[in-house]
Amino acid sequence: VQLQASGGGLVQAGGSLRLSCAISDLSPYAVGWFRQAPGKERELVAAAGWSAGATVYADSVKGRFTISRDNDKNTVSLQMDSLKPEDSAVYYCAAGGATWYARLGSRDPDYLGQGTLVTVSS
Repeated sequence: VQLQASGGGLVQAGGSLRLSCAISDLSPYAVGWFRQAPGKERELVAAAGWSAGATVYADSVKGRFTISRDNDKNTVSLQMDSLKPEDSAVYYCAAGGATWYARLGSRDPDYLGQGTLVTVSS
């Protein structure tokens, strides 16, 4: 499975960015976005299962970020609004099976793509 993330960049606090991830074969997998800031551990930001509305968000991004998947286009997106400087990090898209999705936060995804850098200036 190939994952290619894009859409990172520099934005001012309060602004928006939309990250996209192209996945070679999306439909069998749950998907997610992780981020890692310098000196910090990687954290799960959002995840989406197979059913509409089956989404999970970190408390720090609830109400500001929205994950979506398009199985027809094999893409996963992360819409990030009301960005804060503490959202600055390298963002990674991920994919995994049912076991990973059932144990989010305690298990590594099956697949992790290369990252895209998001920088939010104050």
